[in-house]
Amino acid sequence: MIRGLLVLVSGGLGAVGLLAGCAGAPEAPAPDYAAIVAAPDRSEADRETDRRRKPVELLAFTGARPSMKVLDMGAGGGYSTELLARAVAPGGIVYSQHPAGLLPNVIKAYAVRAKSAAMRNAVRMERPFEDPLPPEIGGLDLVTFFFAYHDTVHLGVDRAKMNRRLYDALKPGGMLVLADHSARPGDGIGVTKTLHRIEESVVRRELEAAGFELVSEGDFLRNAADGRDAPVFKPKVPNDEFVLKFRKPQQEEKAR
Repeated sequence: MIRGLLVLVSGGLGAVGLLAGCAGAPEAPAPDYAAIVAAPDRSEADRETDRRRKPVELLAFTGARPSMKVLDMGAGGGYSTELLARAVAPGGIVYSQHPAGLLPNVIKAYAVRAKSAAMRNAVRMERPFEDPLPPEIGGLDLVTFFFAYHDTVHLGVDRAKMNRRLYDALKPGGMLVLADHSARPGDGIGVTKTLHRIEESVVRRELEAAGFELVSEGDFLRNAADGRDAPVFKPKVPNDEFVLKFRKPQQEEKAR
C-alpha cells in the first residue's frame, strides 16, 4: 500500500491550522447528539444508514465533543467521519483513515462528501491500517473503529502492529471505541471474509494485548435473534453487533 497522505479538507488547510493548541483545554460539554443526527444538511443516504447504525447512541457512547482530536479508522466513504466532525466542532479535528487504492468507489464517495461544510475539520489519511497517521500526529483523545476491524484480517494487516500504533497515538486516558459484526463463539477470525463477522473475544484479546483496558460495553446494537451464521449484507433480521470502549491507561506502566 502507498503510504501517502491525502488531505481533503473543505476550505483548505487553514482551518486545520486553527485547531492546533487544543491540548490541555478543559473538556467541553457533550453536544446534542440527537440534533447532530437530525441536522437538515445531512444526506438521505446517510439517513438510510442511520436506521441500522443508531448514530445517536453510538456518538454518545464515544463521548465525542468539541475540541477533541479523533482518528476514525477504516472510515471508507466518511459516514462516521462526518458525524464525528460535527460532534467535535468547533475546535476539534477528525483524521479519516482509509488505505490508498482500496475500494476506489468508496474513495470517490469520500471526495464528494469532503466538499460539504460539515467536513471542514476532517482530514483524509490514505494510509495503511498499520500506520494510519504520520509520526508527528499524536495525543489523540479518541480513536473510533466502526465495522472494519474484521476486514483487517482478510486484508492481511499486521493487527498487533496496528493496535500498538493506535495505543501510541492516544494520549494517556484516551479512548478507543470499536463496533463490529458479531460471529458465533468459536468462529474466531475464520468468517471475516465470508460472513464479514468476527468473534468479540478475539477483538478484546488483541486490543488488551496492545495495552488497552476494556472499560465499557454498549448493547444498543445487540440482537439475540441473529443466528450470526449468515453474511451481514442484506440481513433477514438486524445483525448482532458488539460495541466496546477501551482506554489507554493514565499510567504507562500498567500496559507494559
